Amino acid sequence: MLRTFRADLHIHSCLSPCGDEEMKPFAIVNQALAMGLDMIAICDHNSAENTAAFVNAGRKKGLAVIPGMEVTSREEIHLLTLFDRQEDCLALQDLIYQNLPGENLEEVFGHQTVVNDRDETIGINPKMLIGATLLPLEQIVSMVGSHRGVTIASHIDRQAFGLLGQLGFIPEGISLDGLEVSKRTSKEEAQKRFHDYQHFSFVRFSDAHRLEDIGKNITHFLLEKTSSAEVKMALHHQEGRRVVEQ
Repeated sequence: MLRTFRADLHIHSCLSPCGDEEMKPFAIVNQALAMGLDMIAICDHNSAENTAAFVNAGRKKGLAVIPGMEVTSREEIHLLTLFDRQEDCLALQDLIYQNLPGENLEEVFGHQTVVNDRDETIGINPKMLIGATLLPLEQIVSMVGSHRGVTIASHIDRQAFGLLGQLGFIPEGISLDGLEVSKRTSKEEAQKRFHDYQHFSFVRFSDAHRLEDIGKNITHFLLEKTSSAEVKMALHHQEGRRVVEQ
């Protein structure tokens, strides 16, 4: 039976150098539940090291947490990637780490804190997570697809790190599953600005880096259950699944 789920599938944890230190598993899960969300995704920059802790914390509290990443392509394009299986997410992380140059400068970019599901710090990631990988857009999308994941172009209405801002167009034949519009652009404005891309499903998420931003920009999905596979079906209007509203 299909029903509507409230989802915020673009949330950063304390692992992202731009994320607040308070963005730890139970703090985020509790805030998401307080905002009436059914499903969230943790999408840190170029790393999935905190996703297992969040999935476990969500399970304890009754909130679906999807493991993911916000990957930066060689062209400096941000891509949301979502998976049902942790091992698929980590397979992408392995490829990213092999193609991610540089080390983080904490005093410039911020801390990159790895945590467990009890909100305890268990390490610091030394990589330059805020940087761009050496991987081209098409290779990332292909890799995600081969692992049954979802790829959504992040905040396409933004000049910086947005697909349209960086390339000026969406390459023909690329297997994106959807396009994200940030809270700075209204639904009506997005329909006008991106009229040529209406064959893609549009979604809106918070891109939260602070607790108070979680759930302030969400998408309603008509699904059978909470999973990235179901979200993928909704983005492609399959078997009754669909994006209800943004």
